[in-house]
Amino acid sequence: MILASDESDNVREPENADLENVSREPEAAPTVPARWYAVQVASGCENRVKLNLEQRINTLDVAGRIRQIEIPQTPVLKPQKGNKPKEGAEKVFPGYVLIRMVMDDDTWQVVKNTPNVINFVGAEQKRRYGRGRGHVKPMPLAHSEVERIFKRAQEQKPVVKIDMAAGDKIVVLSGPFKDFEGEVIEVSPERSKLKALLSIFGRDTPVELEFNQVQKQS
Repeated sequence: MILASDESDNVREPENADLENVSREPEAAPTVPARWYAVQVASGCENRVKLNLEQRINTLDVAGRIRQIEIPQTPVLKPQKGNKPKEGAEKVFPGYVLIRMVMDDDTWQVVKNTPNVINFVGAEQKRRYGRGRGHVKPMPLAHSEVERIFKRAQEQKPVVKIDMAAGDKIVVLSGPFKDFEGEVIEVSPERSKLKALLSIFGRDTPVELEFNQVQKQS
């Protein structure tokens, strides 16, 4: 009986480099960093866009790539007739929403097709032919700019917000000059006060008043 020859002596063992390649697991794809982008939206629709986009993110399974949506705001105090100013908030950039996201075709489409979204802020790419506007290439915000925006929103002290300017006609609601009418000559939001010319004893006299002491005449 003829035995089959043992060819094991002729089989070469893989070199060390080959063994390392065989035993090593495939490397995970590098994580693409999320960047902040500014998105222009229809006036007064900032909160609506944020809510709609948060719903679309979950529905379209892109939560891992669209990670944060913010509307930076600063605190303000709104004067109330006869009462202390009411606390509120004012948008830092009305008409814009900030989004931290990984930019790719899918996430771009999710944001761009959200109702009331106008476009990303970026560089306009001119069309190669024909007329009309080209495509806007989204440009991420600089890290320093993002830090400045959020630092401003977090650290700013409440400012009294009042819709008055020099030249506006006012009527005094309370205090020793109640029911007097006059004209604003200076507004000091940081002090929550204004100066107005009131006719006292037939003479225009500058008087300093609190914001909540006056009302703008239409």
